[in-house]
Amino acid sequence: MAEAGEDETYSYKGMSADNIKGLVLALASSIFIGASFIVKKKGLKKAGASGIRAGVGGYSYLYEPLWWMGMITSDFGEIANFAAYAFAPAILVTPLGALSIIISAVLAHIILREMLHIFGILGCVLCVVGSTTIVFHSPQEREIQSVLEVWDLATEPAFLFYAALVITAVFVLIIHFIPQYGQTHIMVYIGVCSLVMSVKALGIALKLTLSGMNQLIYPQSWAFTIVVITCVITQMNYLNKQ
Repeated sequence: MAEAGEDETYSYKGMSADNIKGLVLALASSIFIGASFIVKKKGLKKAGASGIRAGVGGYSYLYEPLWWMGMITSDFGEIANFAAYAFAPAILVTPLGALSIIISAVLAHIILREMLHIFGILGCVLCVVGSTTIVFHSPQEREIQSVLEVWDLATEPAFLFYAALVITAVFVLIIHFIPQYGQTHIMVYIGVCSLVMSVKALGIALKLTLSGMNQLIYPQSWAFTIVVITCVITQMNYLNKQ
């Protein structure tokens, strides 16, 4: 019996069944998101040719079907990424997001005719090596029985200090750097999109709810939902300006 239970928990080289689910979902997410960048960029270029470009404050891309196709593809990827965080630890899921960069780089080279230079190729190789290393050495995730446990962790002084630093950095980028350098330095927009990320807590809440332990009765779950929605809207806004 013990061996059977162990086989159910550890399915492949020490990786738990949940970790494998998270791995598959994260890989699917990278494929969808990587492809969506190319489709959205083609849509943005097409919209910019007949209206005000998104980079200078235009929203003509909202009338472009090609951009919406890319947006829907991106949504599928984000849903898969969201689900991956519910099953696997962030240290496993987050690095796999780098694979979407490789997919985008390859598709950009083929479809958009953008040259991939030696440093770009080297960066793609390092992404693969790093992601593979983390996948095979990812830790087992701590069992969470309630969203209240996540709330307790999120309200610890160390995390609150980290959250304050992130929020301050985002506001500094948006208020000071984007007006001055947004059009010439893409890293400003990337910095905003990279900093505003928050899905793990809500993913855990939904996973527990679907397993029969309703977490939606707690106001903390809805607080996490508001944070996620805010982050998603911010990312969508500044991602389209790149």
